[in-house]
Order: sequence, then structure tokens, then C-alpha cells
Amino acid sequence: MSDQYDADSLTLSRFVMANTRDPELVILLNSIAISCKLISSAVSRAGVAKLYGLAGEVNSTGDDQKKLDVLSNDMMINALVHSGVCSVLVSEENEEPIIVPAERRGKFCVAFDPLDGSSNIDCNVSVGTIFSVYEKKPGSDGTVLDLLRSGEECLCAGYCCYSSATELVFSFKGKDVFGFCLDPTIGEFVLTRPQMKIPSDGGKRIYSCNEGNIIHWDQPIKDAVEAFKTSEKPYAARYVGSMVADIHRTILYGGIYLYPADAKSTKGKLRMLYEGIPMAMIIEQSGGIASTGMFKGKIQRILDLVPDEIHCKCPIIMGGARDVQIVFDQYIKAGIDAPKLL
Repeated sequence: MSDQYDADSLTLSRFVMANTRDPELVILLNSIAISCKLISSAVSRAGVAKLYGLAGEVNSTGDDQKKLDVLSNDMMINALVHSGVCSVLVSEENEEPIIVPAERRGKFCVAFDPLDGSSNIDCNVSVGTIFSVYEKKPGSDGTVLDLLRSGEECLCAGYCCYSSATELVFSFKGKDVFGFCLDPTIGEFVLTRPQMKIPSDGGKRIYSCNEGNIIHWDQPIKDAVEAFKTSEKPYAARYVGSMVADIHRTILYGGIYLYPADAKSTKGKLRMLYEGIPMAMIIEQSGGIASTGMFKGKIQRILDLVPDEIHCKCPIIMGGARDVQIVFDQYIKAGIDAPKLL
């Protein structure tokens, strides 16, 4: 047999069933995977299908919506509503939660950003989808309160990266992180990255942040970035501007990703429920650290946060312990309590 073909491919459905024995969870992940396949196809055909440009609307947080934002959102909503296993959906693109009709309602609640980094789409830069999954509380018919819970109660989280390949990365609560690549020849996600881990030695010396905001940062963040630049082995700057792409690189190569709170955005800019919490779960379960930095007067762990509304925001500092400790050290020097990781 040719080594180009695997007669025993570990597909996404088979993997989820083998590891959870939960048919409803298999249906849910299949529905998310179908959405990601559809979005991947739309992204790859955006030019010829005339999907570049603005849709003429704004989303729940006031950002201009691209045509692909709207299309990707519709794809996600349709797949999840018709899956029969969801009760409440929250999307970055919808101001209000989506309550699934009673006849199609199931036990899961899903929050998602259907097309993260879509400001990059017109110039053909990597974009992605991010999601977090919760289970309804006992006795609940499915309300937004089933999603307004800490990351510690998140059942499953993941992201899909659309680039030279389409990769779906996810983890169940307390488990390892796994990566699946879409094989276009069979139309299935196949396991290609078992047990993804941030390099134990910290990996490549990379810092990733939008330095255009530096004048608004607090002094410890400024000092940390300066420390990255001026260390004995200076760090390289790598910032895509698509969170999925920057986090995916951080897991595979090492380094640190920062989107801190600042004087302009005192609560940070990234949304807690469908950006902060799912990425924090992935980062921690791949061996990294996911912190808020300074937030509401103290350094906090992202997964300990409880969202107070569906589109609330939080600051983000994520990466390997080696590099996050450099940030914490600057807070300690400023007289602020911060963890010692090393």
C-alpha cells in the first residue's frame, strides 16, 4: 500500500467517540467541524466569489462587519441550531443570545467568534474560528445564565485556523490538546498533532503584541516588552493580528502573546466568553500560562473569571512560563503581587 494513504485514519468523529463515549458530543463537534469546512471553503474562494469588503453593518461590539463575517456567522448558527444538541448560542456577530427552538433544543451551550481576525481577510492573512462549550445547568431550559460561568466550568474549547492548511485544535476539560488537519481529498479532519504542548524550555524567543498601543500600556507591560527586546538573546517580534494565528504559533513554537488592558481599553479588548476563556483553556492544557495581567486591581487567572455579560472583555497574557514570568517580574518590581512560576 502507498504510504500516502492511511487505511486507519483517526478522524475527528472517531476520536471524540473513543474519548468521550458521548454521542451528543460527537454530534456537536461534527456540527462545528462542518461549519469550519464551510468557512474554510468560503475563505479560500473569497476573491472569486466576491466576498471581500464590508457588509455595511457592525457587530455586537461595534466593529465593522465584513461580508465573510456575516456568511461565517450564518454557517455556524445554522449548523448548531440544526444539530439538535444545543440550547443557547452566543456569537460575536449577534448582540443578543440565540435561543434554539424547543423542538431542536439539546444540552449544550456554545459561544463562538465565527471569523476571528477578519480585518485581515482582504489581504489574504490567516483567520480563524474560536469556540467554547458549556453544558446546561441541571433543571435549566437553556438561558444565557448557562454561559455566564467561569472557564473552570467550560466543557470543551477550541479554534480552527484557515491558512495554507485548515487545522482544528481543541481540548476537553482537564485533557490534552489535539490538532486535526482537514484532508481535502476525503473531506475529513484527521488527527495530525496528538498532545500538543508548548515547548517545555519555552521554545523560540518570540513576543507578540500590538506595539501601536504602547503609549496606553501600564509601566510594567512597557518594561516587560523592553526586557524582551534587550535580553541577552533578544526576542523576535511576531504579530499577525489574528488571535488564532498568534496563539497557534505560540503553542507550536513557544513565546508569549499579549493583549493587555491599557488606558484606552481598561478592561482589555478581547471578548472573555469566546476569545479569552477558550484560548486560556487551550493554553493551560498545552502546558502554558493564561493570565489577565493587571485587571480590576490585581493579577488574575483567566479561567477564574466569571463573565457578567455575553460580550464582556478581558485582558490577555498567554504563553510559556519562562516568558510570562518576565511580565510578572515587572509587576513585582512595581510592588504588585504576582505569581512566581519558576
